[in-house]
Amino acid sequence: MSVDPMTEPAAGPLRLATRRSDLATAQSRAIGEQLAALTGRELELVEVTTQGDVDPAPLTQIGGTGVFVVAVRQALVDGRADVAVHSLKDLPTAPDPRLVLAAIPRREDPRDVLVARAGGTLADLSAGARVGTGSPRRRSQIAALRPDLELVEIRGNVGTRIARVGDDLDAVVLAAAGLLRLGRQEEISELIDPDQMLPAPGQGALAVEVRADVLETVDDSGRGIEHPGAPNSLAAALRSIDDPGTRAAVVAERALLGALEAGCSAPVGALAVVDPGPSPILHLRAVMARPDGSLVSGSTSGPATEAPLLGKQLAAQLLADARITEHPNLPADGRIPVPGSITAHRGSSE
Repeated sequence: MSVDPMTEPAAGPLRLATRRSDLATAQSRAIGEQLAALTGRELELVEVTTQGDVDPAPLTQIGGTGVFVVAVRQALVDGRADVAVHSLKDLPTAPDPRLVLAAIPRREDPRDVLVARAGGTLADLSAGARVGTGSPRRRSQIAALRPDLELVEIRGNVGTRIARVGDDLDAVVLAAAGLLRLGRQEEISELIDPDQMLPAPGQGALAVEVRADVLETVDDSGRGIEHPGAPNSLAAALRSIDDPGTRAAVVAERALLGALEAGCSAPVGALAVVDPGPSPILHLRAVMARPDGSLVSGSTSGPATEAPLLGKQLAAQLLADARITEHPNLPADGRIPVPGSITAHRGSSE
């Protein structure tokens, strides 16, 4: 008699590595409970402290990309965990050959939000209001919208940052996904329209990683199949929680980020949306701050199957429009290749 691999019981618990913060454990537990139900295994959270959790310095000073994921990934490599869950925007764009991005579940709201002392919107804040954010991306876009605001560098978890509103800050800007996953949506004063502020590449999405000896990648998007000898119930469960539309969107956003040789703390915003259908179309928008603080923006559209190309093509366009002429990812002749199935649009905000 055959056994359904999605419900086949396993001898040991499903060990899931996660950061210790309230948000990290909440989002990791949500994914872990799905995988535990699909595999018939008990869930065990392996809590890890990362450099980003203990060092209060600005992320740009302590390494930027990777400070929240290195220790969590090491728990996988060491065999202390079977699966790891990260906020996808924290992952470096360069692949780790020891690991596979096995699943990207359906994305939560990718927008930024304002939490303000008196409620209202970013436009409603009085001149000189103190707004907290530790993100150069948010700072550059807020400065373009409201140059009369005082932007204050902050770090800490969601609760710590919100607690400063009404104390020494008039407002803070955070990711919507974090507040929604913590059940704190009633504290949101404004969901900021992406037309005003583009989020970080990958914002709102989660990354589920496993060791490369558990899954093998089978295509450019990073999807995995069961490795010979691996417990097939886990492979099947990971495939079932992977959302193709979300994966295509974040692959495009991260391809753009990688082509710009930027990290999650760089002043780059990007958001891709996939129109479903027999031949899904991906629409990607991005913004980048020039060295002088002004913004350059652009957009491109094309088949969702061309997500990596779309990201790289738009990165080249931004570099050209920003007049950054000696970047290694800008074509030597200054021409930006745009395949016939892809349309591109330029824009600039001074």
